[in-house]
Amino acid sequence: MSYQIIRHFALFVNSTYNYVADPSFLCLFTFLPIFLIIAVLIKIDSPGPMIFRQKRCGKDGKEFKMYKFRTMVKDAEKLHDEVLGKNILDGPMFKMKRDPRITNVGRFLRKTSLDELPQLFNVLKGEMSLVGPRPLAMEEMKFSPSWRDLRLKVKPGITGQWQVSGRSGTLFDGWIRHDIDYVKNQSTWLDLKLLMKTIIMVFKREGAF
Repeated sequence: MSYQIIRHFALFVNSTYNYVADPSFLCLFTFLPIFLIIAVLIKIDSPGPMIFRQKRCGKDGKEFKMYKFRTMVKDAEKLHDEVLGKNILDGPMFKMKRDPRITNVGRFLRKTSLDELPQLFNVLKGEMSLVGPRPLAMEEMKFSPSWRDLRLKVKPGITGQWQVSGRSGTLFDGWIRHDIDYVKNQSTWLDLKLLMKTIIMVFKREGAF
């Protein structure tokens, strides 16, 4: 009986240690004050939820809900058709400079990439990695032919080769090719290199609008 208790306790300690030692958990703990400040600013700036959830395509094509801080007005997706003609990118991606649906706080969050922080929860849940291909929205998958499915062999990431190679200015086909190139050359060293480049880009506020 005592052996079983000790064994279960040891397993509990081990699993708890692995969870707490996870880099994404440490990041969440570190950024907790920033999370709270951003949440308050979003609520003050405009009505609506603090977190935006969207169905994305994960590893092996499995659907999951990706989290972001809300950067647009409530029900912004209903206004999508009104601004669709102002899209400056190709394929399914939509990017528009001075998008009227973006809130004041949202504009700052996008410029600094702070809107991506809630994806640390996706990492903790095992749905994403810190580094990896950017997950496509489920409705965008119809634009992705079979030769692009190689990018689904690994978990999607918060940041990756696409983000540090121009981000908002990169066309859809180039985005996918960056992701496939990452999958083919994936390594711990490459992940660290991309993380460092991401941090530099965030401080320089490059590539997002």
